[in-house]
Amino acid sequence: MAHEKDGAVSEQGPRTLEGWFVLHDFRRVRYDRWRALSSSEQHTAIEQLQELTRRHQAVDAARRGSFGLFATAGHKADFLFLHLRPKLEDLIEVERALDQTLAGSVLTRGPSFVSVVELSNYVVARSEKPDPQRQQAVQARLFPALPRKSHVCFYPMNKRRCEGANWYLLPLEQRRALMRQHGMSGKKFLDRVTQLVSGAIGLDDWEWGVTLFADDPLVFKHVVTSMRFDEVSARYAEFGPFYVGHRIPPDSL
Repeated sequence: MAHEKDGAVSEQGPRTLEGWFVLHDFRRVRYDRWRALSSSEQHTAIEQLQELTRRHQAVDAARRGSFGLFATAGHKADFLFLHLRPKLEDLIEVERALDQTLAGSVLTRGPSFVSVVELSNYVVARSEKPDPQRQQAVQARLFPALPRKSHVCFYPMNKRRCEGANWYLLPLEQRRALMRQHGMSGKKFLDRVTQLVSGAIGLDDWEWGVTLFADDPLVFKHVVTSMRFDEVSARYAEFGPFYVGHRIPPDSL
């Protein structure tokens, strides 16, 4: 079940619901190490990696987490192993499992991002009565199956804490109004993009991670451009590096 974390925040802080833990595990290929392997070792490395991804997919099918494998464009990384799991320990386990394969000696660690699926009460007022149908939708967002879209885009972000633009000094109602405006901008793209927001305050260097899924990668450019004109982004958002790639089935490795 989701947990509502409101005991350690001030009255002005948002109450949040948390779901599955998330690991964005980016890997780089060491082609010098790959070429140093014999043909038999290369075959074994690929077989081990395919078997490992099939085990992750079995967890996905059993609804005990979710998994996606993506090839990334650019020089920041070559692959993204995206894991959702019930416990933080599960993320450590899947990371180590890859390291311990022969493929893990070729796929060296790149950037990573540890977070937890998060929903806040910025959009839903506290006074609203419980709705069973809405509760079911909330559970689906907290414990999601990763969408089978063909492309992915990930970026971390913060809310600014500088003089004249400190998000954390704004009253709760003002923050809620700004986030509602932000959400309305995103609704224009609901039929083309699926968003996963994960909180990382106290877990990683950035405060949130945003993962977008779409069949057309140009949608990422359009939705991010549109939402940057909202006041909450234009005035208060800081964005980290962007990663983009496409989904690959294990058999294509």
